[in-house]
Amino acid sequence: MQYFLVKSEPFKYSWEQFNKDGRTFWDGVRNYQARNNMKEMKEGDLVLFYHSNEGKCVVGIAKVMKEFYQDPTTDDVKWVVVDLAPIESLKNPVTLETIKKDERLKDVSLVRQGRLSVMTLKAEEFDRIVELGS
Repeated sequence: MQYFLVKSEPFKYSWEQFNKDGRTFWDGVRNYQARNNMKEMKEGDLVLFYHSNEGKCVVGIAKVMKEFYQDPTTDDVKWVVVDLAPIESLKNPVTLETIKKDERLKDVSLVRQGRLSVMTLKAEEFDRIVELGS
């Protein structure tokens, strides 16, 4: 099992919309490191959903439903998508501020590489964020 975090601006694609849709392909990634992280995702891996810009907080947990394939929104073969489905909302959204203050999360990619839209998480980082959101 691997763990990831994906970011979305709520006005573009919110956790609420994701829940209404029930499943989506994660598109629009145009950063090589983020793309490479998506290529590492395996079916069943867990993914934290983060609202960026507005809110700046982790709001829910999703699951990888289908591993990477060609991004259908572009003809450029360099870019890929994965299929994700929402699993559960966090009882309490976990803010970036809370994450930055938590000693156990000081090395999380969300803090170190704030602009990266798809990132890997260690199991203990994933578990800690979920604990903070309970």
